[in-house]
Amino acid sequence: MKDQAYLSMPAFTATCCLGNGLASLRSSLLSQHTGLVPCKFESVDLDTYIGITNITEDKVFLSAELQDFDCRNNRLAYLGLQQDDFIDAVEKAKCRFNKTRIGVFLGTSTSGMLQTEKGYRELDPQTGALPSWVNYRFAQNTCSVAHFVRLALGLDGPTAVVSTACSSSAKVFAMAQRMLLLGVIDAAIVGGVDSLCLTTLYGFHSLQLLSQNPCMPYDTYREGISIGEAAVFALLTRDDSYTPPGSLLIKGVGESSDAYHMSSPHPEGLGARQAMQSALQQARLSAPEIDYIHLHGTATKNNDAIESIAVSAVFEEKPPASSTKGATGHCLGAAGALNVAIGALALQQQVAWGSPGTEELDATLSPIHYLIHNVARPVNHVLSNSFGFGGSNCSIVLGLKD
Repeated sequence: MKDQAYLSMPAFTATCCLGNGLASLRSSLLSQHTGLVPCKFESVDLDTYIGITNITEDKVFLSAELQDFDCRNNRLAYLGLQQDDFIDAVEKAKCRFNKTRIGVFLGTSTSGMLQTEKGYRELDPQTGALPSWVNYRFAQNTCSVAHFVRLALGLDGPTAVVSTACSSSAKVFAMAQRMLLLGVIDAAIVGGVDSLCLTTLYGFHSLQLLSQNPCMPYDTYREGISIGEAAVFALLTRDDSYTPPGSLLIKGVGESSDAYHMSSPHPEGLGARQAMQSALQQARLSAPEIDYIHLHGTATKNNDAIESIAVSAVFEEKPPASSTKGATGHCLGAAGALNVAIGALALQQQVAWGSPGTEELDATLSPIHYLIHNVARPVNHVLSNSFGFGGSNCSIVLGLKD
């Protein structure tokens, strides 16, 4: 693995509250536009902001063979797959590789839980049974989204879903990397799909972690997170002679577990440091070779404080760093893949992104070079952080092929 860790990322796409596909995402990041809006979702009565996508309720949106999977999460996945010619890229991969050797590895947190939540409103008063239209296997089941995407893309390779909260869709890059390097597969579809539901909104509210205003990562007056939803996909292959110069590469993936607390990170950022150091080691890079850090940056008091401690400890020379969750919201199980996509755009645009929503950097945080506004600069390597509940950490180094 040490000799051949680099992966090629020939195609990727992202759909979130900033729009469908990369053009909308890129344009919004360049203008530092936010997609967060006051919460008007289902029956939710909370004073907060959310990042919501425009998902059609058209009954014929999904083809007949996909109808069993119909739920908000899989509709979001299908919407995401339609963008940026991603399906065409997968078709080309199917011409190069056998479809049984293309894996699908996705991250999510609540999958299609919204369908079951709606079903509880119609419980049978005699038996307590959910209504027949609630399809647990193909909607709420965590693996539903990967099963759905594999079927939608006509693939027959191995499939898995990682559900480790906010690091879920970053850790699938590591899973695909292992499968590719072991020779089990020749290509992989990775990413994350996580849609809004009542449980996440009320759950984070009960934890007193929701912001009443659009979130303000690393800001003195940050109040907490704004929850968003997203569908992000990337095609991965081995970095070989087919990979042209200038192509996007996944150069290193570092994982760690705090094993400290069910929801709080290690107070000294130990696990976060280990994940970043492991990613750098696998990428065969030193800390000064990172040109931009795309932070996890949720805008909670604790997360931002601990992440700043960890970043400050790893990077003696402080590269520019920022969080874009003030634009997209925190997309939970899709956040890791969305961070990677935004990091890839930083490489393509040669821009270190600013931090929409942040106005005044919290001076009590450990010293990092935090960007509030975009800065055009040479960007050869990006480090992307994703840290989940329970101290599940994943850092990814992206670069361009020489």
